[in-house]
Amino acid sequence: MHQSSKSSRSESAVSVIGAGIAGAWQALLFAQAGHAVTLHERSDATLTQSTSHWAGGMLAPYCEAEVSEPVIVRLGLRSLDLWRENLPETPFNGSLVVAHPRDRSDFERFARLTTGHRRLDAQALARIEPSLEDRFREALFYPDEGHVEPRRVLPQLHARIRAAGGTVQFNSEATPEDCDGIVIDCRGLFARDTQPELRGVKGEMILVETAEVELSRPVRLMHPRWPLYVIPRADHLFMLGATSLESEATGVSLRSALELLSAAYTVHPAFAEARVVEFGSGLRPAFPDHLPRIAIDKERIAVNGLYRHGFLLAPALAELTLSYVERGTIDNEVMQCA
Repeated sequence: MHQSSKSSRSESAVSVIGAGIAGAWQALLFAQAGHAVTLHERSDATLTQSTSHWAGGMLAPYCEAEVSEPVIVRLGLRSLDLWRENLPETPFNGSLVVAHPRDRSDFERFARLTTGHRRLDAQALARIEPSLEDRFREALFYPDEGHVEPRRVLPQLHARIRAAGGTVQFNSEATPEDCDGIVIDCRGLFARDTQPELRGVKGEMILVETAEVELSRPVRLMHPRWPLYVIPRADHLFMLGATSLESEATGVSLRSALELLSAAYTVHPAFAEARVVEFGSGLRPAFPDHLPRIAIDKERIAVNGLYRHGFLLAPALAELTLSYVERGTIDNEVMQCA
């Protein structure tokens, strides 16, 4: 980072466009810092048109080190602190990585490429997740990671924005040209009018319900094509996900559904009798390098390209944006100035 000559702007008006996870964190930190914040969202409060609605909500920077650049881990670790500070009720029960014997090499590779974990034998695994007793002979446990339920935590963030003095306007299809003052554009793929290099990467999910399985933390299963995530939700619900497809088609493909459901069954046979509640997919906004970007052009700031790390990176990116506006601080790995 370096410090520019930019002067401080306390209490200036800020418009944030997009109330998904990226925009919500921007609005929250700016409102808490005393700025007059208005958060605009083109859809209603359910956010069903937002990528965040379909996200897994995993806060797993250590696990992401397997396939991500170091900047993702750095920002992710900072975000963990911000989640704890601002939403102390966030579950930080850790996460687990498991594999069947045929995928042992993938398991060992994951262990070599990541840090922050300890190995559990079958007995230790059964102690922290009794539902997985006798299912796997070993696991990697990342105790400092967490997870949130997107459809529950986003309304909480919006409520905190209001409590900090900000305004949240749903059904408000604003563009950067419509807003005065400092504008923070968090429209995701809808920002391709100004950031044409963005593309959508489809992520698919299945929501199932069963009272026969209880999990306290996300479980990643090594898979021949992609790791399966089984993420616990409230009311005996589980999200199955982790597909990442170079496609902007909507919906869940038959092949993905079969593979996700079959892999879940190998985590625990009770998933075979689970009730399927929902199929869904979202398009993650990504730049060609799969890295996030804060693009600065005078008083217009675009925060985009969070790819599949939205819930992990959004708090740290908001902190960087606030630091730039108030102190002129530049993070050279993330920020680009016109």
